[in-house]
Amino acid sequence: MTDIPVLLSAVMERVQGCGVLSGLSRLSGGANMESWSFDWTSGDVCGGYVLRRAPSVLYMADRPFGHADEAALVMAVFDAGVRAPEVVGVLEPGDGLGTGYVMRRVAGEATPVRILADPPASLLAELGRELARIHAIPLDRVPEAIPAMDTAAALAELRLRFLSYGGDRPVIALAIRWCEEHQPEAAAPVLVHGDYRMGNVMVDGDGLAAVLDWELAHRGDAHEDLAFGCMAVWRFGWLDRPAFGLGSLDDYFAAYEAAGGAKVDAPRFRFWLVYRTLWWALGCLQMGQAWRNGADRTVERVVVGRRTAEQELDLVRLLGEEAPEDERARALPPSPDTAPVPTGEPTKAEMVQAVRDWIEGSIKPQAEGHAKFEAVVAMNALGIVLRDLEAGVRAEDALLAEALLSGERTLAEPGLLARLRRDVLDKCAVDSPRYAALAAARADWRG
Repeated sequence: MTDIPVLLSAVMERVQGCGVLSGLSRLSGGANMESWSFDWTSGDVCGGYVLRRAPSVLYMADRPFGHADEAALVMAVFDAGVRAPEVVGVLEPGDGLGTGYVMRRVAGEATPVRILADPPASLLAELGRELARIHAIPLDRVPEAIPAMDTAAALAELRLRFLSYGGDRPVIALAIRWCEEHQPEAAAPVLVHGDYRMGNVMVDGDGLAAVLDWELAHRGDAHEDLAFGCMAVWRFGWLDRPAFGLGSLDDYFAAYEAAGGAKVDAPRFRFWLVYRTLWWALGCLQMGQAWRNGADRTVERVVVGRRTAEQELDLVRLLGEEAPEDERARALPPSPDTAPVPTGEPTKAEMVQAVRDWIEGSIKPQAEGHAKFEAVVAMNALGIVLRDLEAGVRAEDALLAEALLSGERTLAEPGLLARLRRDVLDKCAVDSPRYAALAAARADWRG
C-alpha cells in the first residue's frame, strides 16, 4: 500500500499531535498480522512506534473480537502491570488503513533462535512470574468482548473443522479421539493469553521486556497457557529444554506457583499440551484455507499450511507414549520407493528447481526487508514442491482416520503405531525436513 505513510501520518497527528513520520518499514515477523515500525518526531522528541493491522477485512471476519477490543485488552493488562506494549491509538474506519492500532515500540529481541542461543538466566522464571500475573488479572477488568472458552465445544469445533478439511489424516483423528476421552473437568476461568510462547515475547539484556500478540486471548483454563509454550514446535530446536526451550518444567512451574499461580496439575497440563498441538495442526491447515478463499494470498500462508506435518509428528511422539510396550519397540516398515532419476526432457521437478535457483541467485540478493523474507518463503515453498514430486506419497488415509476417530482402531493394534510413525517421518521429511523433532524421532524410532 503506497499511501501508508500519508495515512499513518494523519493517524499519528490525531492521537499524538503534530509531527513528522520517518523510518517506516514492514517487519518480517507476524504470521497473522502486518506490523510496521516507524518513528514519529514531534518538536525535539522522537519516539518509536509499531502499527499492527490486518492484511484484509476478510481476514478478520471469523475472529471472536476485533482490533478495537484487542487494543482495549492490551491497555487493560498494561495498566495492571503486565509487561505489554503501550497502546497509543486505535485505527478508525475513516483512517483508510483497515483495522488495527498503534503501540509504542519496545526495544529488544523477539527472534526465538537468537534468544535461545544465549538466553538471560532469569528468563524462564520471568516467564513463569509474568504468566501468573496475567492469570491474576480480575476478569471484570477484561473487556466483555473477550470470549470464554468452553473446552467441550472447542473440541467439537476442531472435530468439525477436521472433517471439513477432508477428515483424511489419521494422526489428527487419533488426537481428537484422545482429547475427547481425556478432557478434564472445567477449571475456574482466568484471562488466558492464548499464544504465550517464544516468538511472542521480547527480551533485552535484563530479561523479559514485553509480552506481544494478544489476538487469541480468552477466558479459560490457566493450564492452556502453561502448556502452549512447551510444545515442541515452540522450542525451536531445544528439545532437551521442555519449558520454552529454556529449561525444565519443574523450574517453570515453581516460578509460576511462587508468583501466585495455581498449583500445576500434571494430567491437565498433558491434556492441554496434546490439545494445543492438535489445535495448531488444524491451524496450519486453516492457513491454506485462508489462501484458497482469498483472505490472505501471500505465499507464507501456503507454506505454513504444510507445517501440519510437524504437528502430526509431535502428536505421534506424544500419544505413542501410551501404546503397549511391544508396539513402541516394533521396527518401522520401509519407506516407499522414490521416483526414478529422469533421463529425457526437463521434468516438473527440474523446472521447479530452475525457478528456485533463479529466486536465490537473482531476486533474493537484490531484495530488502520484507521482500527478502518473502523471497526466502517462496524458495521454501518450491523446496516443498520438489521434495513432494520426488516422494510421490502423502500420509492421508480417510478410512483409517475414520476408524481412529470412532475408536474402532487404537494404538494397541499390532503394527499401527509403527505405520503411523513411518508415515509422519516421511511426510515431515517432505514438508519440513529441518524440523528438529524429525531428527529426534528418527533416532528414537530407528527410522
